[in-house]
Amino acid sequence: MSLLEDLSWRYATKKYDPSKKVSTEDVHKIIEAARLAPTSSGLQQFRVLLITNQELKEKIVPVAMDQQIIADCSHLLVFAAWDQYTEERIDEIYNRTTDERELPRGRFSSYTDRLKSLYLQQSAEENFVHTARQAYIGFGLAIAQAAELKIDTTPVEGFNNQQLDELLGLTEKGLKSVTLLPIGYRDNEGDWLVNMKKVRNPLSEFIIEYN
Repeated sequence: MSLLEDLSWRYATKKYDPSKKVSTEDVHKIIEAARLAPTSSGLQQFRVLLITNQELKEKIVPVAMDQQIIADCSHLLVFAAWDQYTEERIDEIYNRTTDERELPRGRFSSYTDRLKSLYLQQSAEENFVHTARQAYIGFGLAIAQAAELKIDTTPVEGFNNQQLDELLGLTEKGLKSVTLLPIGYRDNEGDWLVNMKKVRNPLSEFIIEYN
């Protein structure tokens, strides 16, 4: 199937079959799609937390507005972004880049100096707005990769970020939660949305052309 057919197939699954588990190989493919996502200046300003522990998933249910899909899904992915930019974080990725390309460290210092002058003068809140946007790019690609594998997903923004950050110890990691992505296989009998027509704005309204 083509990517467009895969995206037409997928929907925000409302009920998962807890007895069906996604293979480790396929989970890693979904995460790899997020890892390969483009990000601003190539900084990869987000991380993906992979949660399989059932007790922990059940603890997250009340944090996520009592959404049972959190407990019933096969795996739960948490997309979390840097809480702010730092010199060390910017240098780390560019040192890795030069090392792997067998270039001298500091090869891109004029560029990283500009990044630092831009981001380090901003507040942590302003930084997080930007890093969270990068997380959404990976989030979207993970959803697309899951659809290609015929694995169901449910994009979730309805949760208490502060409570989840505390539960997962994200502050100590310099991260803040952005989105949740339950993955698994739909319960065809119990999901009220499974047979509903997919509805989107028509292309004639969606595209705004400038000729």
